Amino acid sequence: MKTENWITEALAYKNKLYRLALWLLGDSDEAADAVQETYIKLWKMDQQREKYHSTEALAMTITKNYCLDQLKSKRWKTVHFDKSKHASEMTNRNDTQTKVELNEAQNMIKLFVSQLPQQQQIVMQLRDVEQMEFEEIEAITGMNQNAIRVNLSRARKTIRQQLANQYSYEYTGN
Repeated sequence: MKTENWITEALAYKNKLYRLALWLLGDSDEAADAVQETYIKLWKMDQQREKYHSTEALAMTITKNYCLDQLKSKRWKTVHFDKSKHASEMTNRNDTQTKVELNEAQNMIKLFVSQLPQQQQIVMQLRDVEQMEFEEIEAITGMNQNAIRVNLSRARKTIRQQLANQYSYEYTGN
């Protein structure tokens, strides 16, 4: 592939790589470094890139692995979860009570997601936040589609149950 074509293709998914890295690392500077390291590694792979079906999936995999290595080496505990479209729309309202409740719910979801197993966190991020197809997630994680669906289902069920427990606890006055 010609250099100009590769650069154009690679820059098209730069924001996806950054969002994944930011979500995993929780720091914008570290996320930018992760994306830069990904592009350096892709550039060095030159002829090997053509062996892969999707350069984007390869880049996402490299970014994920780099971030996981960083997390292991630094033992970070913070996990960030992007706002959903629904949450963004609700934030635009001028209702102070809604903003406070939304902020509390987001903080609870962040906490609950951070307690999920790592595979479930990654699958949830790629599917629910990045809106990726199962085939793309399969290429990135190396998991088969059934395992992806099971991990996603378990993650959603766990979050749903924890939210239900939290709100049930709050409304009973305990």
